[in-house]
Formats: sequence, C-alpha cells, structure tokens
Amino acid sequence: MFKIEKATIKDALILSIVGKTAFLEAHGHSAPKNDIDNYVINNFNEENFKKELENATNLYHTIYFNDTIAGYSKIVLNATNDNISSKNSTNLSRLYLLKEFYGFNLGKELFHFNIHISKENNQKGMWLFVWVENFRAIRFYEKMGFVKVGKFDFKISETHYNPNHIMYLEF
Repeated sequence: MFKIEKATIKDALILSIVGKTAFLEAHGHSAPKNDIDNYVINNFNEENFKKELENATNLYHTIYFNDTIAGYSKIVLNATNDNISSKNSTNLSRLYLLKEFYGFNLGKELFHFNIHISKENNQKGMWLFVWVENFRAIRFYEKMGFVKVGKFDFKISETHYNPNHIMYLEF
C-alpha cells in the first residue's frame, strides 16, 4: 500500500537521504567522482532542503510504500522555459524513487499526483530536464506522453556539465 504526503520542514533530513541515494543511483557515473561527490554534498544536505521547503513555490511530496519512504517529488508551478511557449506550465524538478521500489508503479502514482496538482492550479503542461543517458527515466516520461523539445546543459561542477533533454507534456 502506498501513500503520498506533502513534505514539510520535518522531512528535510529524510529528503536529503533519499535525494542523495536516488541521485547517486541514477547519476553517480555521469561525471568524475569528485564532481559528483561535491554536487551531492552541496545539493542534498538537510539545510538546503529546509531552505527549499520554506520557499512556498517549491511543492515537495513524499511517497511511502508500506510505511517506508520510497521517494519524493518536487514541482514548481508557473515555471517558464524558453523552449515552451505556455507561461502556465509546471516544472517537474524532481521525481526520485529509490531503486528498491522500482516495479511497484510508485513513480507513476507520484507522477499522476503531480499532474493532478498542476491541473488544479490551471497549468497547461509540465516540463522537465532529464540526463540524456538516463534511459529508464526517458522511457518512463515518453510513456507518460512527454516529448523532447530542447536541450539543456546541467551544471554538475565548474568544469562538468551533463547534457539533458528538455521534455514537455501538454495537458
């Protein structure tokens, strides 16, 4: 059984742990080890999540499976992107699921939950960045109806950028 909950400041530590683990599982080999280690330290720490959760534009939700944290999402409503003409679009900034929970359709449930929130807030579509070598995620998003609309170089460090697709789903 799964449940989805709105994340609060009290979830900052668990989000940092899940975020770090899920990022390393999917992207740990995408750049030199030192660059990845520094990126994780700087972006997936408890204090950073507290700041993110205090900002009302960031909507975080956790998903639990049998009362165990399985992953989380982060969306930002009314987020613009130069590759998308609609100004009322949601940025799906993160949809992270721990590898041990693959195959239970939890990613799909969390994704549909975020679509529902977006539509409730009069969004016209959803966009995201996905690393070009994250084939599992790309297949997932394509199954959900996303199409590639551009490219983006995601900064891992001062010297390393990962090529990403910009994908969009119109509602």
